[in-house]
Amino acid sequence: MHLQWLDDVLVLLEEGNLSRAAARRNITQPAFSRRISGFENWLGVTVLERGTNRVEISPSLLANEEEIRALIARLRELRTRIGHFDASRATVEIAAQHAATCSTFPDMALRAKSQYPGVQFRIRAGNLHDCVSMFLRGDTSMLLCYEAESAGTLQFGPDIRRGLWGHDYLVPVVGGALRYKVRDNGDVPMDTPAIVYPADSYFGQVLQKGQRPFGTAGSDANPFSVTAFSSGTREMVLKGLGVGWLPFSMVYQEIESGALISLANQYGQERLQVAIYADCRVEMAKTLMDLWVTQT
Repeated sequence: MHLQWLDDVLVLLEEGNLSRAAARRNITQPAFSRRISGFENWLGVTVLERGTNRVEISPSLLANEEEIRALIARLRELRTRIGHFDASRATVEIAAQHAATCSTFPDMALRAKSQYPGVQFRIRAGNLHDCVSMFLRGDTSMLLCYEAESAGTLQFGPDIRRGLWGHDYLVPVVGGALRYKVRDNGDVPMDTPAIVYPADSYFGQVLQKGQRPFGTAGSDANPFSVTAFSSGTREMVLKGLGVGWLPFSMVYQEIESGALISLANQYGQERLQVAIYADCRVEMAKTLMDLWVTQT
């Protein structure tokens, strides 16, 4: 089917007459009639009732004039979008863990905007399980997450590429009035309140596997709050409501200023990788992976 046929049909509907329609299209009436016949053959329906001395437009064609106009407009818009496609102006959807959204993605976005000023992002934040589900369903073309070196990497199919943005550490910190509970040897009383992770959350599983104190409700004698939302944990720790484990990239400025005290020397730390997964069937996702990855 040719777009030209739809233009012919629309002119015919506007003029209501073969001769006038052919004149507007700058062709002879027989040539115009043949083009309408080509449209009829493609459609499988007769749209002109041809008599000896008259030609009438079928009611079915008249009834669908507005739909034909809309279809022509959509086809022209599609042709323009394809013909003038600019990958750098694409919107990229990324499933990202809450912590990575706050600690890592802003720097990634700055690097992306420096190379592709028109790129836009839609971030769909969640816990790791939900992010993986969104990525597997195809709701997003990229996945940004933390992976503990003790837990291994996620496994996907051959169309999915993995890369690293960098490394981080999950460290225990304390702030507010609780800073004054830190002893000379760098520990705190075991009954100190804690902002712990749910045991079924990713960070909770990592801390539980490493038997880290103050990490989950099962490893703490006095949990103040249970949450998988790292940004909320950071704010509660800053207020002195409990010890909390957080990515170092989220709290290094507060540690340097003294607003938070790291307890890593006493309770250790969990080494993390900031991993990126991209569906390489999506061109802009593949392009951003090349820009962001430090090693594969």
